[in-house]
Amino acid sequence: MAIFQKAELLIPRAELLENWAVIACDQFTSQPEYWQKVRARVDGVPSAYHIILPEAELGEEEAARIDSIRACMRDYLEGDVFCAYPDAYVYVERELLDGSVRRGVVGVIDLEAYDYRSAAETPVRATEQTVLNRIPPRVKIRSGAPLEMSHVILLMDDASDAVLGTLEERKEELPLLYTFNLMEGSGRIEGRLVRGEDAAALDAALAAYETETAARFAETGKAPLFYAVGDGNHSLAAAKTCWEALKEENPALAGTAHPARYAMVELDNIRDEAQRFEPIHRLLTGVDAEELLHEAEAASAPGGHAVDWVTGERQGTVFLDPELGVLPVAALQRFLDRYLRSRSAQIDYIHDEETAVSLAQGLERMSFLLPDFPKEALFRSIVVDGVLPRKTFSMGHAQEKRCYLECRRITVE
Repeated sequence: MAIFQKAELLIPRAELLENWAVIACDQFTSQPEYWQKVRARVDGVPSAYHIILPEAELGEEEAARIDSIRACMRDYLEGDVFCAYPDAYVYVERELLDGSVRRGVVGVIDLEAYDYRSAAETPVRATEQTVLNRIPPRVKIRSGAPLEMSHVILLMDDASDAVLGTLEERKEELPLLYTFNLMEGSGRIEGRLVRGEDAAALDAALAAYETETAARFAETGKAPLFYAVGDGNHSLAAAKTCWEALKEENPALAGTAHPARYAMVELDNIRDEAQRFEPIHRLLTGVDAEELLHEAEAASAPGGHAVDWVTGERQGTVFLDPELGVLPVAALQRFLDRYLRSRSAQIDYIHDEETAVSLAQGLERMSFLLPDFPKEALFRSIVVDGVLPRKTFSMGHAQEKRCYLECRRITVE
């Protein structure tokens, strides 16, 4: 059975879309005013906001809110909100803040092919370590819910761009489902229907991609990685948890095509020029800089990963041994984890290089500045080294994260 496949997708009616699509629930967590503006905008009208729980609002009468979400989902299903498209994909083009266009295709993945644990060897894996305490709130919402939406971006490493290229070549022939401006300065989005012969051509391109990927990783002696979760891993982990719980309650569901066995995602190509990966730097506080530098030099090797450091007015570069990790960030994090195990210093994760340099100016402070993230090495790094450390990279700005838009039934009528 295919890993990534078509499904019956539910699209809100065109006149509802500008108030419907809202940004991923894990964005603007420290800016409640963002969500207050969204709430005011969609008051009294159908919107994805009414069937999600933003992390910024966790704890606000949570049980009652979840009950309200489920009731609202049922109302939307019974009302005149959705148009249904069976056996379909949606080809998506998202115009980002700088005018570039990020391409993707919406479908579902088989959760039997996915595992978020660090030692996973499944065809679909997380890219970074999963924070387990972020899963339960999402499980509460998904358990018993009749609908799912998705902010998950799944990545493939398609160097020839054969998969999305198949759709882009046919773009003007694909029926237009929606085109509109996203709220709160999140750019513009366009979606086109993919089914019939176009879906068959996409399925063939996906099969060829998986064959090529398996051959590419054969020399490692390890299980190939076909698809990696770029954004939304905790939501996908919640879907996996719910499916495993459902099978435990009803063993007869194992091996069936129950709708909860699948989770909706947007599949993007990591090689897409609009797919930007930004490094996340490390700041150490309460640290003896001289001792840390001494330890870093001891963990270095000729031709190692070049990682710049700053402390006060001093700066330099260490060359961490590649044996610590395929990627510089993996090598650095493993070195720092080992160093911090027996010390009271604290670590923080800083997105902006200028900020990381500024914060390293105080006493007992030191920043390590990571180079641009080599996204073409991501899949191989996960296959060889396993899931990357938490806070390895950032995919774009908050406003550019995936918005909730398409829906899908996950319960049996």
